[in-house]
Amino acid sequence: MAQLPLTGDEEGGAQALVPPRPSLRSLREAAAGCRACPLWKTGTQTVFGEGLKRSRVLLVGEQPGDREDREGRPFVGPAGRVLDDALETAGIERGDAYVTNVVKHFKWEARGKRRIHQSPKAEEIRACAPWLEAELDVVRPELVVCLGATAVKAVLGPSSRVMRDHGRVEASRLGPPAMPTLHPSAILRADGEDRDSAMAMLVGDLRAARARL
Repeated sequence: MAQLPLTGDEEGGAQALVPPRPSLRSLREAAAGCRACPLWKTGTQTVFGEGLKRSRVLLVGEQPGDREDREGRPFVGPAGRVLDDALETAGIERGDAYVTNVVKHFKWEARGKRRIHQSPKAEEIRACAPWLEAELDVVRPELVVCLGATAVKAVLGPSSRVMRDHGRVEASRLGPPAMPTLHPSAILRADGEDRDSAMAMLVGDLRAARARL
């Protein structure tokens, strides 16, 4: 499986922490102590992926949010509820999927008492890449659904675009074929008819993913 380039880090690189014969359990335990980029200093904990070892579909987003950072589980906040609704409408059981993020720590800035999401930098995405690569190696999904631009670029490359390519299955540089679609947070940011259209797009893409499987 191809690997994304890895920058240097404070503890020798995330790749050095990946167990030689990884399982989801051993990966989660190893990632709990990851310091491959500075985000571990502000994140409450590593938020690793969760799901079945042999899930046919793997859903990957950008990074955990505030709720996920506090609970230590991916997609359990507002965006997670949108994703759950979209999966249910599309006929996909969340429990049948593996759900994770490109970056495993929450990046944020303080605004009053609130912690506001910040997009990860390229070097933070590269530093975390070995964890996603290892998850793909263990789970071996038939299809990867990339939720949002960060996931799309990490899996499919910088030339891929969410709005242009959504719902279309493409060859991935990380192994299994992948499909771009919207991140559920984009639906939360939309209003009125735009929100309805965005939700319909996400559901339509997930239905296409289900049909592919």
